[in-house]
Amino acid sequence: MVYTMYDEPELFADRIHIEQLEIFARVGVPEKERASAQRLTVNITFWPQHHTRDSEDKIDKTVNYSAVAEAARNFARDQSLNLIETLADRLAMHLLGKFAVQKITVELRKFVLPDAKYVSVTVTRTAAVN
Repeated sequence: MVYTMYDEPELFADRIHIEQLEIFARVGVPEKERASAQRLTVNITFWPQHHTRDSEDKIDKTVNYSAVAEAARNFARDQSLNLIETLADRLAMHLLGKFAVQKITVELRKFVLPDAKYVSVTVTRTAAVN
């Protein structure tokens, strides 16, 4: 088995990354904070089920990152949750179930503390092996 510099099996070598996608969701512990959707950003890294070399330069042979971004925006828009941890977990599981990916990492950033650039949570989920 071949390992990458991250000590992951070769099957996790090819990945697609979306950086700082702007999304809107109702998230926060105080009800007042959830009263209206707030701007968040999300970084999404996913490992398609098939290697990049197998895509034959055809969009239908890979995971369309535009579709992933749209699905993330739509999913977040419909949420009203207390914790960004919950939102990150649910978003990761939603995308994992919707697209042909074997592993996904979601970093969700929230801009709520006046003396910090952002607060973030990162989750990584892997598809179940059949």
